[in-house]
This record gives sequence, C-alpha cells and structure tokens, in this order.
Amino acid sequence: MSDADPVETGEAEVVRSGAFNLSNLAYNAISEMIRRRRLRGGEMIVEARLAESLGISRTPLREALQRLEGEGLVIKGTGRSYLVRNVDLGEYLQSLKCREILEPEAASLAAGRIPASEMVKVRAEINQLRTAVPYHTDAHWASDDNLHELFARHCGNEVLADVIRKLRVTTRLFEIARLADRLEPDLVEHLAIVEALEREDPKAARRAAQNHVRSLGKSALDTVR
Repeated sequence: MSDADPVETGEAEVVRSGAFNLSNLAYNAISEMIRRRRLRGGEMIVEARLAESLGISRTPLREALQRLEGEGLVIKGTGRSYLVRNVDLGEYLQSLKCREILEPEAASLAAGRIPASEMVKVRAEINQLRTAVPYHTDAHWASDDNLHELFARHCGNEVLADVIRKLRVTTRLFEIARLADRLEPDLVEHLAIVEALEREDPKAARRAAQNHVRSLGKSALDTVR
C-alpha cells in the first residue's frame, strides 16, 4: 500500500471540486442564456467571449458545452465550435407525435404511484401561476417541467421516462422561441392531468396527457398560419 500525503490528497480534491464548480457555473449560465433567448437557435457560441464574460478559463466552459451537447441543447459546429441547437416546426411536430404516444402511457402508469406530498406541491405551483401578476416565464417553464417529470419519474419505467425527457428538450427549444402565449391553455390542461392523477384514474390521466400534447401541436400550427 502507498502512503498518500493527506495534504496533497486534500489539495487535489479542492482543485477537482473547484473545476467542477466552474463547469457547473458555465453550464447554468449557458442554459439560462438559451432559456431567455440571449443565445438563439442556430447561433454560434463564441467560447473566448463567453469564457471572458463568465470570468473562467475555456476548459470548464468546454466541459459545460459537452454536457449541454449530451442533453441536446447544443450541437457541434465546424472545428471545435458549438451552436445552439435549432428546432424547426417539422422536428417539433414529429417530436410531439412521439410524446403523444409515450406521455399518456407514462401518465396512466403513474396513476396511483405518486406520493400525495408531491402532488400537493405540483398543484400549488399551478395555482400560484394562475394568480401571478405579472406573468413569469421561468415559473411557467419550471411548473411545466415539474408536472411532466412527476408522472415520468413515477411511471415505473426508467427507459420510458428517459426518452420522454429527451423529447422534451427538443420541444422546449422550439417553444422557448415561439409559444409565449401558452400560459392559460397550459394551466387548464395541466390541472386536468393533476386532477386525474389525484383521483388515481389511469384512463383519465392518459386522456388528459394526450389532450395536452395535441393542444401543443395545434398551437404551433396556429402560429404559422
């Protein structure tokens, strides 16, 4: 056995922890820029400028970009550059069609499996959005994520849940840019899903989830007519 110097070991752990924190900082910052459309679909990410604005080196920045690439938010461009992934109407509708098949199944499977405390929290978020003035986009997206993640996480099929998460990354990239007036329809449709799950009614949960995804597609088509 080798006797590792505890001081050197501790210093190495601090360095690794610091690098992780910087990478995490960059990841959160870029994610936020994409959500707020400061970085738009198809836009090139200029690493040197971004690293300078965040006050970090390019190494943790690249680590963050690789993580975002794995999640489908950015793609490789020419050379070592990255672009914000651009999702057009065709890809959005095709992704929604997949969600229309998978999410109702997940909601149906989750009925009766979700802890009451988690249902209460999701319902409270939706109720707060209904009375919030002014409308808060981030709160809307967070509530949307939490509801869909709730029934995906509790459907009992992790592969199904993971596919749904990846599809939602694709559809969210389209919705950030084009579906700003979805607050009221989303609230009504989300409440229908929540109520079905609270009643532990698989058929109603399936129907409510399917109606919601179909409504998203109709809204998208209405914006281009």
